Amino acid sequence: MTDAAVRAKLSALAPALRHFHSALLDVAKGEYEFMHGPVKGPFELYSLVMNHPQFQWLRPLSGLMATLDEVLDAKDQTLSERNITDVRQALGLLFADTDTRFADFRAGYARARSDHRVRETESKWRELLSGHEA
Repeated sequence: MTDAAVRAKLSALAPALRHFHSALLDVAKGEYEFMHGPVKGPFELYSLVMNHPQFQWLRPLSGLMATLDEVLDAKDQTLSERNITDVRQALGLLFADTDTRFADFRAGYARARSDHRVRETESKWRELLSGHEA
């Protein structure tokens, strides 16, 4: 697979992961608002995401997305299938029951996966990553 093909695949995957993250964030926000009342705006939500323990479970996915963006922004770096494999493995670790480092992420995901938007956005990034783009 050429650099251009890898870059195109990862460039399509990045926004799909952002949509998935956004759907998860909406569920986390809803859980927070149920317990604490409405979030009063985007700045308060940003502060909560950065500082409140109830949102910490999203950080591993946020970090993976930031790393993916850095890889894509490095114009002087030639991308290969190894980059796709690395993303696939990193996402696999997030969802693998055997890796205890991401237990909090999986617990948050388990609460969120009944949400239609979470399922829909997850399906999209999984399709893109597997190469069966719809």
